[in-house]
Amino acid sequence: MPYPVPTKCPACASQMVITELACPECQTKVQGVFEGSALQRLTSDQLQFVETFLRCRGNIKEVERDLKISYPTVRSRLDQVIQSLGYSVSDDESQLETDPAEDVLEALDTGSLTFEEALERLQNGPNTKKGRNANE
Repeated sequence: MPYPVPTKCPACASQMVITELACPECQTKVQGVFEGSALQRLTSDQLQFVETFLRCRGNIKEVERDLKISYPTVRSRLDQVIQSLGYSVSDDESQLETDPAEDVLEALDTGSLTFEEALERLQNGPNTKKGRNANE
């Protein structure tokens, strides 16, 4: 069974490069410096996370259920994958726009809101507090 492709140098932890490809049938070898996929920079755990994320079609709630981890943990792992692929992760809230209704449903799902509180917030807006009339 083949070993997983090492992505980091065992001596200095630098990024490894592909310099040889071989055909297992006829033993032909090609040498040079070959460009690898950005996904090769990911650890095996990160690749498993990406596979789960894709299988769940990017639905974070499904990823939570599948991996039995919390929403913040899913976001953290996703941010780690994004950074490993060479992209920056911004904490800018304007880039993380969320639907207020989604936040209410998330709170209902986690049990931090009752059904009645969630219904009231969905009907009157997300800033509505329990016992507070929307007309006040």
